[in-house]
Amino acid sequence: MNYLVERVRGGIAAALGKAVQQAVAAGDLPPLEMPAFVVEVPREKEHGDFATNAAMLLARPARRAPRQIAEIILSHLQAPELPLQKTEIAGPGFINFYLHPEWVLAVLPEIIAAGENYGRLGIGKGQKIQVEFVSANPTGLLHMGNARGAALGDSIAALLDFAGYEVTREFYINDAGNQILHFGASLEARYLQQLGYDAAVPEEGYHGEDIVDTVKNFIALHGDRYLNASPDERRAALTEFALNEKLTAIKNSLANFGVHYDVWFSEQSLHDSGQVQQAIDILRQRGYLYEHESALWFKAREFGVEKDEVLVRQNGIPTYFAADIAYHMNKFQRGFDRVIDIWGADHHGHVPRMKGAVAALGYNPDNLQIIIMQLVRLYKKGEIVRMSKRTGQFVTLDELVEEVGKDAARYFFVMRSADSHLDFDLDLARSQSNENPVYYIQYAHARICSIMRQLAQQGGSLPDPAQVDLSCLTAEAELALARRLADLPEEIALCARDLAPHRLARYVHEVAGLFHSFYNSHRVLTEDAALTAARLMLVQATRLVLANCLRLLGLSAPESM
Repeated sequence: MNYLVERVRGGIAAALGKAVQQAVAAGDLPPLEMPAFVVEVPREKEHGDFATNAAMLLARPARRAPRQIAEIILSHLQAPELPLQKTEIAGPGFINFYLHPEWVLAVLPEIIAAGENYGRLGIGKGQKIQVEFVSANPTGLLHMGNARGAALGDSIAALLDFAGYEVTREFYINDAGNQILHFGASLEARYLQQLGYDAAVPEEGYHGEDIVDTVKNFIALHGDRYLNASPDERRAALTEFALNEKLTAIKNSLANFGVHYDVWFSEQSLHDSGQVQQAIDILRQRGYLYEHESALWFKAREFGVEKDEVLVRQNGIPTYFAADIAYHMNKFQRGFDRVIDIWGADHHGHVPRMKGAVAALGYNPDNLQIIIMQLVRLYKKGEIVRMSKRTGQFVTLDELVEEVGKDAARYFFVMRSADSHLDFDLDLARSQSNENPVYYIQYAHARICSIMRQLAQQGGSLPDPAQVDLSCLTAEAELALARRLADLPEEIALCARDLAPHRLARYVHEVAGLFHSFYNSHRVLTEDAALTAARLMLVQATRLVLANCLRLLGLSAPESM
């Protein structure tokens, strides 16, 4: 979709290309091909609305100083269709373009016409992307790291979808391997304890109070039926019951957090279907496995990893890494063009060996993108919160949502880059003040809805955009707000490119700030009908941008607060 900023940028680029051609034809520049230059929005307002590096890139082929080339280009520049106010040569040879202030007002009817689709792009061209995130062991409750991963993964998936990609959200259920054996042993110990027998939870087992609750639920259903069963039968029954219960709890917690998956993929299914063995066979055929000390090893060092990795243990049981390789092979076999994994900081060392395994299978390792997210620290009254009332160990996602609400939790988790440590201030997240960024943003949306209610009470309605004279909007606060609204499509593109929802969190906070500044100094419903109509268009466009951003971040857009 060709939005205002992109149309103007394209117009400037086309005008520059024509100017260079005319300069060559006039003999002011030697024959040359136009290099791939950029037209970008400068960071500093004083540098204009757009700037280009074209003159600097032409310096070598033209054998002229960049500033001299810039002067030649400008002498041939003709762009009557563009709202150009002036041009300026800056620094080593940048050309800055200053537009008439009202140029950006053309975005307002564009936003209103597009509505909830304003900012939607086609840059993904339907490319299939899988985003796998959270994928917590179904042996307990979701914690802060899972919560951050859920907010990040869901927002990234939403942004990619909005940018034109075909996105699949996936949860990998770790329902096989050693952790499930330890889980079964822990459940058995708690089961025997509840029935009055002396039993100890294994040191490497699961010690949370939620395990006791699960066993109580099992006893309520089955009583002591498995007391005299064989240990294998008892553990199998307990494990099956607990996995179903824990997975249901995980699904409910995530749904309550606004996160819904397209696919729940079982690790055990990889073993049952033979895909783990298939992946091992392919790696053997391609020469990337060898036997040592009765175990089967993957030649990870051939891919820059510090040491080789065991795929099949001496006892013949595949490692978790073997299943993980099979899972990633399965992803690419399903036709995904790109695969995105979101992992905790403790998995950092796993990245190069996983990429190496993907390459060894014959896939492009660049098509696997792994986001490593850093740790979260919870603060309350200035002190770190370490313990959970429910688990006795960690604060759960459910407890956090109960404490601060879904919206605050999700925004706080995405307002910093994934690779940054996050200090989560519970008191700030709960506060109903402008210091709380979530409240600040949502209050802007609610304020606009309040204006619309006042309009309806006065018997008015939103004007027809085609009938509105936008030239009434001349105040700096009005133009600054409209200018930032025009940036949403580019922000979406950058967020999708960099997998960076924190950019959108920052952008929507800035839009809210510009709206509050406008609102505090300018009335919308005035005695001047033309001015009122123009300002109604401005605030309605703002409401749509706020709502679109909040939706992409998984937050609600309240109509009153």
